[in-house]
Amino acid sequence: MGQVTITIDKREYAITCEDGEEAHIIKLSRILDEKAKLLSQSIGLINENMMLAMVGLLLADENQELQKKGGVVSTDEIVRMDTQTAQGIDSESERIRSLIQSIKQL
Repeated sequence: MGQVTITIDKREYAITCEDGEEAHIIKLSRILDEKAKLLSQSIGLINENMMLAMVGLLLADENQELQKKGGVVSTDEIVRMDTQTAQGIDSESERIRSLIQSIKQL
C-alpha cells in the first residue's frame, strides 16, 4: 500500500492508497485545497469538519452541473461556477456576521 500526505487549507492528512496512485491522490487533493482556500477567503476561519463538508458540497454541486451538461464543461464555465459559488458564500458569510453582531448586542 502507498501512503501520501496531502495538505488541505494548511492542514495535513496522511492518506493510504494503492501503490502507484500517489500522484493521482496529490492531484485530487490540490483541487480540494483550492476549494478550501476559496472558502477560507470568503468566510474566514471555520472548523475542519465544516470546511470539509462545504468543500464536498461545492464539488458535488459542480459534479451535478457537469452531469446536466453531459460531462463537458469549458474552463470558462468552471470559473463562472466557482465565481457564483464564491459570491453565494460571501453573501452567506455576511449574513452570519450580521447575526453574530446582533447576538453580541443582546
